[in-house]
Amino acid sequence: MDVDVLISFIIATSVLAIAPGPDVIYVLMQSITNGKSFGIATACGLVSGCLVHTTLVAFGVSAIIKASDTIFFIIKFLGAIYLIYLAFKVYKSDANVLLTQENVPEKTWSQLYKQGFIMNVLNPKVSIFFLAFFPGFLFSDSLRTVYQFYILGFIFIGVSFLVFVTIAILGGSISTYLKQHKGIGHILKWMQVVVFIGIAFFILFSEK
Repeated sequence: MDVDVLISFIIATSVLAIAPGPDVIYVLMQSITNGKSFGIATACGLVSGCLVHTTLVAFGVSAIIKASDTIFFIIKFLGAIYLIYLAFKVYKSDANVLLTQENVPEKTWSQLYKQGFIMNVLNPKVSIFFLAFFPGFLFSDSLRTVYQFYILGFIFIGVSFLVFVTIAILGGSISTYLKQHKGIGHILKWMQVVVFIGIAFFILFSEK
């Protein structure tokens, strides 16, 4: 087992989870508008949906690995290209973190959980991202690839959940900080760009 690969995966996941994407902003605004527990409910729904995408990728890619080294390399190559594309999209995006409480309806805990779950499951970009992200971080020659994908999936879910819950609990303070320090958006933006490109090259040069 290559522990260094797992550590690299955890670091990359942490940076991507902290970056102010739609999920992070959604959790933050629910926490500010409805309360901390409702932000946590949203977080629970979002990360639960990741289990569905993990399952799809785990069984699909594992079968491909068994079938052909060449096809697996093509998947990794296309995954690296996709991650570079994501880096370019982040580079071209607005670095300002826009926070608005307008049109944030009040919902129950269960409604927010369901909405977070559905938002994640019905987003095909999550599966595509997992397909691009996970194959380069296989960490064992002896453990079945399906198990490795599930371990990576649960690490991703665990790290994301911790970040989301922290954001939900500290929602008010984070919102105030972001409004007072406009430059933080630029820092987080470039962190995303560097991580996406770094993962892309890591995947390209990683061995099966």
